[in-house]
Order: sequence, then structure tokens, then C-alpha cells
Amino acid sequence: MIHYFEIAGWEANILNSLENRIEPKIIPEPLTPENATQYASAKIVSTFIYSELNASTLDKFPNLEMITTRSTGTDHIDLDYCKKRGITVCNVPAYGEHTVAEHVFALILALSRHIPEACQHTRNGGFLFENFCGFDLFGKTIGLIGVGAIGHHVAQIAQGFGMNVIGYDVKKTSRNIEYKEFGGVLKTADIISIHVPATPETKNMISMAEFNQMKDGVVLINTARGSVIDTKALLGALESGKVGGAGLDVLPEEPLLREEAELLSTGFLDNNDLEALILDHALAQHKNVIITPHSAFYTKEAIRKIIETTNDNINAFLKGLPENTVGK
Repeated sequence: MIHYFEIAGWEANILNSLENRIEPKIIPEPLTPENATQYASAKIVSTFIYSELNASTLDKFPNLEMITTRSTGTDHIDLDYCKKRGITVCNVPAYGEHTVAEHVFALILALSRHIPEACQHTRNGGFLFENFCGFDLFGKTIGLIGVGAIGHHVAQIAQGFGMNVIGYDVKKTSRNIEYKEFGGVLKTADIISIHVPATPETKNMISMAEFNQMKDGVVLINTARGSVIDTKALLGALESGKVGGAGLDVLPEEPLLREEAELLSTGFLDNNDLEALILDHALAQHKNVIITPHSAFYTKEAIRKIIETTNDNINAFLKGLPENTVGK
């Protein structure tokens, strides 16, 4: 039996409509060390990013042969452990490049035209526009940190707005983009959008030194991973006006932003980075920040593609021809 974790009812309906060689078992909650023993007989598991696929979880699965994550990123999986155990790990390498790119511009436009504040003002009975003067995107320069598939689609949309597009990437594969060194993008861009994976090399790649190189009032967009930005440095840059606005779909401790009362729990403090959590909470309350709940990928079309690719990964593995493998 295949165990699908973190899957909603309507997603399950898509899954059940597909051709499956083995009947899927649907589990709404994430897979964690605490609940792993309930599913210890599983040979194949499929999860999303909030499952904890570390050694303490995977040790409880003596028969596990395959993990297929319904994401591109694999930083929630201990790949070294899986390699030692001979567990095949597969991902969804592409599913919503244009989906995430559209969300990038939803965040940019919300910031540039003060959409959340203007909507709330109108709901409260106001109809004055003087406090909501925005700025045009036409003629502005957007800098892409990482120009993979998503970055390529962001560039296409930006060019439709009449923006100049510059980018930094080790691989210069996208056309119609002026590539610069990392520092050159930071110094030149009016808007910076981040599209790099979470790796040891990208942790805090945007910190105080990088903010100091940026234009005053720059707009920062992050739909990649929260660990890429030093949260304390971002708060400082927001307070100083170096960053005029930030649109974030990801935070370092995003699953843990819950009721403040939970911070008083001894067990909670033992298991989580309190400083990071408080910093994320401060960001969420900042007037020049818009945060969405890691939903940039979340459209009906993208979810269907994710589930279809995951199903294909499983069927290919069962045939002895695994696809979209990582960590080998």
C-alpha cells in the first residue's frame, strides 16, 4: 500500500481518478517521528514539505523502499540517510513554473499599489485615495536571483509590463535576460525576486551586507525558501527604509507561527528556535510586508500536475524504472 501524507479531500479525488497499480492510503496529517510507528509497514510514502523525513522518522520504517515528495525541494528529507538505506527518493521537478511566477507579480502589485491597505480602508467605509500613492512597474528593473524555470516565467511577465530584466545565475540558460554578477543585480534592481533552492550555500545569502548594496526603497520578493533571507537583517532593512516593501511566501519557521500562548510551552521552546519564531512574527506584523502562507504553488492546475507526476513516479518505480530521482 502507498501512504499519501498531507493530502486534502479534493486532492484525494484527483488521485483516485488516476490509474494506480496499488490502492493509495490517504492520511491528512504530515508524517512525523511521533506518528511514524502507525505506518511502519509502508514500502512507499508520498509527502509534502511539512513532513519530517529525518533519520528518527525513517528509522521506524524497516520496509521503506521509496519516498516521493510532492514538491521540487527536498530539504525536508535526509537524503544521506536514504542513500545509506537504499531508499529511492523522487520529486516533482516542474509543475507550476508559471503558477509561482504569477504569484510573484501578485505580491509585487499588492505592494506597488497598496492593495491590502486600500481594500481594508474601503471596507471600513473610506473612499480617499491620497494615502495609497503607488509606483509604476513600467521602466523599472527587476533583478532575479536564480533564473531557472520559475525565474524564466517571471522574466516573461516582467517584460510584458515593460520592465527591464537582469539576473544572476550560475547557469546562463535563459534568453532575453541581461546576466550580471550577484552584486551587480543587488545594486541595480528596483525589485529583487529570489528563486534559489534551500542549500547550505544559499542559507542567509541575503543578509546585512547584501541589503547594504541594494537601492534605497528596493522591493524584495521571496517565493523560494525562507532560509535564503536573514530575517533579522531584513527587519533592520525595513526599519531603515533600505527595503521599501517585502512580499514573502516563505519564512524560516513558517509552520510554527501559531498562537502566542503556545510560546509558553516548555516542550515548544525545547524543540524550536524561539528567536527565529519571534522574528518571523515581527515580520508578519510589519506594515510594509505582505506574507502569504507558502501558497504560491497552490492552484488547481498545479496541484493536478503534482499529483499526476507523483503517481507517474510511483508507477515507474514499481516497473523498476524510477523517474525524477534525487540524492543519488
